[in-house]
Amino acid sequence: MKILKFGGTSVGSAENINKVISILEQQSKDTNIAVVVSAVGGITDKLLEAANLACNKDLEYKQTYNAIWSQHSKVIEGLFENSDHDKNLKKSHEALYDLISEKLNELKSLLDGIYLINELSPKTKDKLLSFGEALSSTIIYHTLKSRQVDVAYKNAQELIVTDSNFNNAIVNFEITNINIQLYFNSNSNAIVLLPGFVSKSVHGEITTLGRGGSDYTAAIIAAAIDADELQIWTDVSGMYTTNPKLVKQAAPIVELSYQEAVELSHFGAKVLYPPTVMPVLKKKIPIVIKNTLDPEALGTTITENTQPNGSPVKGISNIENIALLTLQGNGMVGVPGFGKRLFETLAQEKINIVLITQSSSEHSICFGISDNDAKRAKEVIDTVFEYEIQLLKIDPIIVETDLSIIAVIGDKMKNHQGISGKMFSTLGKNNVNIRAIAQGASERNISAIIHKNDVKKALNSLHEQFFEIKTKQINLFITGVGNVGERLIEQIHQQKSYLKENFKISLKIAGLSNSRTMVVNDDGINLKHWKQQLENGEKASLKGFLNHVKKLNLRNSVFVDITANDAVANIYGDYLKHSISVVACNKIACSGNIEYYNELKILSRQYNAAFLFETNVGAGLPVIDTLNHLVTSGDKINTIQAVLSGSLNFIFNNFNAETTFYDVVKQAQEEGYTEPDPRIDLSGIDVARKVLILARESGHALELSDLESDNFLTNDAMEAASVEDFFKTLIKDETYYQSLFKSAEDKNCQLKFVAEFNNGKAKVGLQEIPEGHPFYNLKGKDNIVMFYTQRYPEQPMIIKGAGAGADVTASGLFADIIRIANN
Repeated sequence: MKILKFGGTSVGSAENINKVISILEQQSKDTNIAVVVSAVGGITDKLLEAANLACNKDLEYKQTYNAIWSQHSKVIEGLFENSDHDKNLKKSHEALYDLISEKLNELKSLLDGIYLINELSPKTKDKLLSFGEALSSTIIYHTLKSRQVDVAYKNAQELIVTDSNFNNAIVNFEITNINIQLYFNSNSNAIVLLPGFVSKSVHGEITTLGRGGSDYTAAIIAAAIDADELQIWTDVSGMYTTNPKLVKQAAPIVELSYQEAVELSHFGAKVLYPPTVMPVLKKKIPIVIKNTLDPEALGTTITENTQPNGSPVKGISNIENIALLTLQGNGMVGVPGFGKRLFETLAQEKINIVLITQSSSEHSICFGISDNDAKRAKEVIDTVFEYEIQLLKIDPIIVETDLSIIAVIGDKMKNHQGISGKMFSTLGKNNVNIRAIAQGASERNISAIIHKNDVKKALNSLHEQFFEIKTKQINLFITGVGNVGERLIEQIHQQKSYLKENFKISLKIAGLSNSRTMVVNDDGINLKHWKQQLENGEKASLKGFLNHVKKLNLRNSVFVDITANDAVANIYGDYLKHSISVVACNKIACSGNIEYYNELKILSRQYNAAFLFETNVGAGLPVIDTLNHLVTSGDKINTIQAVLSGSLNFIFNNFNAETTFYDVVKQAQEEGYTEPDPRIDLSGIDVARKVLILARESGHALELSDLESDNFLTNDAMEAASVEDFFKTLIKDETYYQSLFKSAEDKNCQLKFVAEFNNGKAKVGLQEIPEGHPFYNLKGKDNIVMFYTQRYPEQPMIIKGAGAGADVTASGLFADIIRIANN
């Protein structure tokens, strides 16, 4: 015989009850079954709400009662929607409606009585709550009968006998087991339907079995008759590897041991009520958790022994709304009795302890309880230890709220080294601060208390570590989506599948911002329609964007700056302090005040968040990465020589005696090689910033003011009031610019704007490069960097290639993102 229990969602609507009936008809073909049902979904809460309103003399209880009436009426109408065309069905419909009306009138009288006497005792509360299961089981029974199903109805109150501990009665198994056995031995119906949760005391008073009581009812019956199987039908396909509402990659667990199921249930997996396991555990009866809405799904089977699988960790669970209380003081050390007094006090107040940890010094005891009990616990503990507190032997109890417990669970964990190391290193990498740790002697679970805001990130990070095929998700927040930003988004969209398939890297753009609007989405932004989403986003704000990123608190978050904005550069530190990596195309942070540059480097190490800026020099060329590898491996940079401006290289490669300097600069501006104001490029300030960054990365503390700059522009050009006036000076001073070209040509040289760093000093300026020099044949917008080091003293290490352009700059940013993903 099998016992099936259906929860509130399973019987929450006519549609779902019809699915339940289909399951019962199918399963009863093979064996007799007993079916335990919960109240219709949401009714138990409504019953409590109505009772509390009535007790508080609030006439709104009548509205809640009407909602209860309406909900049951809707279910009945849905189950008998075709009764007008069938005389027998109509008769059954009317009879059921009258029966439910009678029960609901009893409920109304009880609520009216609570209102009149202004009191809700535990005994009355149990009587009130029993209506939920009585109503649902009556509806389902009469529906089954109307469809000619071989079914019997048995009120569980006639079988399950308890003490008089109302609201959470303790079962008298000696009497209860005999009652159940006698009934089922004499019953021959294919299906027996029973209400869950309800029972009666030895004195005949209505009692209830507490939270999860319907599960418990089913387990009691299963154990009493040695059932072949206990099935718990709910609205999910079993117990999951973690909370599927917080972790989308969570999956049903096929097999669990009884102990693993109890641990997962204790630590927040609400599919199964922990005491349910106890009656069937002794009898070794399998528990199967199934989905009413998807009955073909495999579900979770809970047995004594499970088959070994790939991971020793079976699940990750969490409990919300936890307070951490700490009793501490030097007067506790070596003095017996503190623990006894502490826990006796909590027991007397009926305050349940969820987690305990004590330091080996005996200086403190930490324990986790429900947030709702924290204030009361502090009051009673401070009162009990008032004498010791006055003598300064111990401190007043310390209370921390807004916490949650996360627990990694699995029977086989004790046989595997490194589980706790993986758990805590994963949390640490994601800046999840741990307030307390507990591990049982069985090593079946490792629990940690963390802030409630970190739960989603912690569960996702741990799930990725223990259950996913080593796929690392990177969450990107990009500000600045102009030409380069657009190309970066295109590249990410193009490469997403390739990276996931070949490198187990999953890239998700979770936020975009430009100077006008911003959009942030936890589920990721649709890269086919990102422009429309951004256009319809909220008003852009640097602080607002940062706050969105912090609030989402996603693992492996990366802020990508593709602007040239001072204000954006000045906010990097705020991201790094929240363990959010920074990838910067913007050169301002690394070439500005050296104190800020050093601060960002320190924050990056302190908060384990990358700070990468490869595109600051050479766009997509691996200049900084190569330099860092040289320095890290112990090499010393002696000299750097470089052509670092694609725009200036383009200009001087196209300038000759047959062209005018004005025409070439104008062409460079129109084709996007220079800034809208070409003086920014021609002044050499951009090149100066680049060589300054290389000098700093080489270990030299230089400021921009320390650089020597040989400006080849005329004073009139630099002092022009507008870009238009600047171009006029180029026409006026053409003879001067031609003289620069003629001087180089006469020496068989090429004009190149060169950056140099040597012996701790740096300079930039226009140089005449002789034939045969590596810079001589540099074409187009190419950059070139030569490193002379201790290991490369005569023949330098040379990096050469396109140093400007939206595509190569975007690819450099992309490379930095992949470096973070591979870390």
